[in-house]
Amino acid sequence: MDFILHNYPILIPLAPLLAAIYSALPIGNAGDRKYGFGVFAHIVAFAAAVVALGEAVSAGHVARHLVICETPWSFLPTIELSIDRLSAVMMVVISSIGLVLYRYSIRYLQSELEQSRYLTLLSLTISTLLVMVSSRDLILLFLTWQLLSLLLCLLVHNYSHLPTARSSFRTFIMMRVGDIAFLAGIVLAYQLYGTVEFTPLFEQAAANAVTLRPFGAFEISGVTAVTLLIFVGAMSKSAQFPLHMWLPDSLFAPTPIHGLLHAGIINAGGFLLMDLAPLFVLSRPTLHFVFAVGLVTTVLGTSMMLVQNDIKKSLGYSTIGQMGFMIMECGLGAFSLAIFHLIAHGLFKGTIFLNCGNVIHETRQEPKRPFKPTEREALGASNWALGFVMSLVLPLLILLGAHELLHVPLRDSQGLVIFVFFSWATVSQAKLTLYRLHRIESFKAQCILLGVIALVTLIYLFAAELFTSFLYSSPETVIEHFQAAALPSGLFATIVIAGAAIVVLGWVAAFPKRRGQGFHWPQLVTNIRSWLYLFFVNRLYLDGVALRLRLLVKRGVEAMDGNQFFLPGVIVFALVVAGSRLSSLADAAVGSLPALVVAGLLLPLFPLHSVYVAALTRLPRVGVFVLSAVLPIAGVFVLKMLPTIPPSVQPVVSALALVGAIYASLKAVAQNSVPHLIAYAGLAFYSILWWQIASVGSVTGEAVIYTIAVVLVIGGILLAWDRLRVRYGNLPMNRIGGLARPMPKFGLCLALLVVAAVGLPPFGLGFSFIGLMLGAPTVTAGTFVVLLTWFGASWYLFKLMQRLLFGPHREDIRYDDLKPVEIAAFAVILLLLISLSIAPQGLFATSAEEVARIAMEIK
Repeated sequence: MDFILHNYPILIPLAPLLAAIYSALPIGNAGDRKYGFGVFAHIVAFAAAVVALGEAVSAGHVARHLVICETPWSFLPTIELSIDRLSAVMMVVISSIGLVLYRYSIRYLQSELEQSRYLTLLSLTISTLLVMVSSRDLILLFLTWQLLSLLLCLLVHNYSHLPTARSSFRTFIMMRVGDIAFLAGIVLAYQLYGTVEFTPLFEQAAANAVTLRPFGAFEISGVTAVTLLIFVGAMSKSAQFPLHMWLPDSLFAPTPIHGLLHAGIINAGGFLLMDLAPLFVLSRPTLHFVFAVGLVTTVLGTSMMLVQNDIKKSLGYSTIGQMGFMIMECGLGAFSLAIFHLIAHGLFKGTIFLNCGNVIHETRQEPKRPFKPTEREALGASNWALGFVMSLVLPLLILLGAHELLHVPLRDSQGLVIFVFFSWATVSQAKLTLYRLHRIESFKAQCILLGVIALVTLIYLFAAELFTSFLYSSPETVIEHFQAAALPSGLFATIVIAGAAIVVLGWVAAFPKRRGQGFHWPQLVTNIRSWLYLFFVNRLYLDGVALRLRLLVKRGVEAMDGNQFFLPGVIVFALVVAGSRLSSLADAAVGSLPALVVAGLLLPLFPLHSVYVAALTRLPRVGVFVLSAVLPIAGVFVLKMLPTIPPSVQPVVSALALVGAIYASLKAVAQNSVPHLIAYAGLAFYSILWWQIASVGSVTGEAVIYTIAVVLVIGGILLAWDRLRVRYGNLPMNRIGGLARPMPKFGLCLALLVVAAVGLPPFGLGFSFIGLMLGAPTVTAGTFVVLLTWFGASWYLFKLMQRLLFGPHREDIRYDDLKPVEIAAFAVILLLLISLSIAPQGLFATSAEEVARIAMEIK
């Protein structure tokens, strides 16, 4: 009992996980199920989070480290949670919002057949968020980070709706861009500083200044490169320009999901910057870049919000603008203000989305035309001046007076100035909105609102100051952050003045129009306004640019794939590049080169991949399953018999592997035949393995685990396609789809296999891939080629899953779901993939001498 009480914080992420498991159990009928246990579990998580926050508030409290379990991976020896003040606050916020949304969703989706699946994903998302905010190392943070990418695209819920399915794919791809950049930052940080744990990483980065030269004479500090890559990951989650396009497309999802998204998931970028603040403040260029991205996102997001005529889209673009403000504050070193802004905005936006759902529901029940005032008041000079004073001048005076009353040092912090500017713009907009009312009511409302503004401003600033003192016990730390991120005073003043001028000009243009009057603008100004309106209402035309770029790439890849000279040309290019890297064969043993050739035929290495591709696409069914597993494992066994790959040959193998990875990715993207897509996906995965083996010089334990995981994933996807081919014939991917609803068991098995293939936890392929990346001796251009190959695999494998499972199903097909024996086969494959993530690496790290001895005994 004492052990449970001492380790009670484990209940915070565990309770929602149990709620997810309970929601997934096949208990009761749709519409009749009771989810009382799930509600109780979320209450337990919230109560435990409140207790943890109470401990964190107590004087002299130090962060509590809670070891969940040990792992066999050297880069992640333990899965451990860290409960400090920041994580405790975030846990309370997430668990409270999760409780409300879970309870709200039970009633909101009561008539939905897939309600249990939805609540399962919702609870799993909440549990993942709780683990993410309490991570104490980059690896666990990254694992939960990319798991959120998948959950977010699955929470769209209505898979049979084609626009929803397409938005789900775009969401995953944009999130994956950030995930890959985040992983690149982790790999670079590990290579430069030798650790992924937060505290040692911060200390090593502060103590060791490293300069990189990635492009000849161009120099960049190591910490700047690391933080820029990690920030790209934050950009994708927090919808920063230009990675913001997924957010408007995700609005097809149920309203409670938007409450969770806009109150929790999208704030992950700000939390990441706050969590890694000691690392980011070491790089002033990165902080300036963060500020610039936030500024652009704020302007564009807010502008697009103003031209929307849909309530959910308006709220969505509002969130983009708010996230831009939050990132701006981080770029100015005001990390605590960004977190306070994050929490306040999250609670506000979560509430407003739930109310939005109620409004939409009531509007559908009783549609009414909105009220329009029939009388307009003439705009006189006195009214104009009164409006100017009450909407712009008085709010600004109240804000500045409140800061002066509370002794908030505005002159010492550009972040605080941005905070004031944001507050002034928001209050001015609220004041201006009231001018839709009549004169007497408007005047009274204006006076009341001014008093409310003064009261709220004092409370808000007082709470923000207390929150800053709560997160940072040392005021010097806050000042250091402000100083590290300070912009040149002239540039900052120009930005603030320009922003204020835009607000004033916008007020001047909008106020008379609200009063039924208007200005006679010159034709040039009218044309510019019309162009800007079209520019923003068409979402900056980025959707059209992305579509044309995608079509251009698709046509180019299909043209290359259909060209008979494509493969010979790539082979010649690969041999020329490999030959240029070959210095001498003097250090190569007599039998090493033939062994490498044999291994390249078995474990496919470009251009010796024809045997593997033919085995997966031309042989009978039994031969496909046998050889897809036997060939790669035999190739690894041959490589294990070599003491080491000759150093002179390693660059040659590395070059062939990188060219093969790019070639296989292009071929896979162009395929409509599922077996060919799977075959080239396997070639891409094994090319990554060859690159790592060439970099290290031998086969490591991670490489063996990676090989077995790829064999299982490829075999599992081949089995899934074989089950479809047995039922419906050998159809191309674009001739069958919408299987998620008529074949839910098959859909679940295929989705889990694709999740394993793209490297998501808890499957062994993702862990072994991270091990391969961290095990490479240095970060080179090949590292980024491998990461792009991994991104390409996420693209075409997720596209395969989307085409088969999402969208409307065909009415002319009689669907037949998996039988128990087939489900058992998939279950075995998935359990083996999970077991690889916890299997001791010593089982696979057999030395070359032992392998040679075993081979001699066999002979």
